[in-house]
Amino acid sequence: MPTRDTSWSAGTPCWIDYGAADLDAAKSFYSNILGWSYTGGEPEYGGYLTARVGDRAAAGMAPQMDASDPPRWTTYMATDDADATAARITEAGGTIVVAPMDVGPMGRMVIALDPQGNPFGLWQAGEHTGVTIHNEPGALAWNDAAVDDPDAAQAFYSAVFDYRFDPMEGMDGYATFATGGSPLGGIGALQPGTPKGWTTCFSVASTDSAVAAAEKAGAKITMAPMDTEFGRFAVLEDPWGAAFSVMQDPPA
Repeated sequence: MPTRDTSWSAGTPCWIDYGAADLDAAKSFYSNILGWSYTGGEPEYGGYLTARVGDRAAAGMAPQMDASDPPRWTTYMATDDADATAARITEAGGTIVVAPMDVGPMGRMVIALDPQGNPFGLWQAGEHTGVTIHNEPGALAWNDAAVDDPDAAQAFYSAVFDYRFDPMEGMDGYATFATGGSPLGGIGALQPGTPKGWTTCFSVASTDSAVAAAEKAGAKITMAPMDTEFGRFAVLEDPWGAAFSVMQDPPA
């Protein structure tokens, strides 16, 4: 089981969370699809919940803070210095929406927009280091962004996080990013019918079963299950319009 109990290296997508228009319904929906249980919800943290796979932290969920801001999965990049990285964001043409702030002893966070208006977050670990399980059914598998201008996006995120981009052959401009050896995520051109901005892919034991359960619970299938070299993949919107995808590992 891929687990981690220490902070993630700078630039790694290390955490995801969701602002729910209907928290109880969202909890039920994602628990049904991904097998989550929940802890937390203390008033001093705004009712913020930790979604768990077993006893491991997989994601966050909280009541929607702004009714005009649609529900979405937010991707947070690890940073060793939230203030310094926030400064790099503005220098590269991005916008800070939530300035660096401490979340109790848990860590320090930022919410920002890239120059194309796509939201993302920063997380500087304290007691909370980010996901402690990954690439396991119910857990985070991959994060990527579909953007209007991939070249401009690569320039921005390289300036902020020192990413190296490696184009993927046959993927219509899609490129993975890394700071060292292994790819950390990807950025590609926005395609018709696909969600814009940063999205989250969850590992599942069966893509077809997850899609069937999601559709029964009110989700919309925007890309039907399909086999790829990386596994069986599908893209959905939850009942409140938030995009996410699921991936089943390919046969061994």
